[in-house]
Amino acid sequence: MGDATDRPNIREYKADGVVVTWEPGRCQHATECVRGLPRVFDRSRRPWIDAEGATVDEIVTVIDRCPSFALGYRTDDGRTRTAPAA
Repeated sequence: MGDATDRPNIREYKADGVVVTWEPGRCQHATECVRGLPRVFDRSRRPWIDAEGATVDEIVTVIDRCPSFALGYRTDDGRTRTAPAA
């Protein structure tokens, strides 16, 4: 429970080694992602997430700062971050 397949409104952005997930309805627009890694998270671009724009470790570090858990990830090495159950 709690992964993207359980919540259909989650969007996924894939790159080698990582899948970035985004749940728009949960986003509080704190901009931690945009300030932390603008080459990956750019609200003026469509799609606004380019998971190929940084290393897996850089992406994980920035997503871990998302206060709303709107952003999450699954990495090939087994790391995950998903929103807590409602």
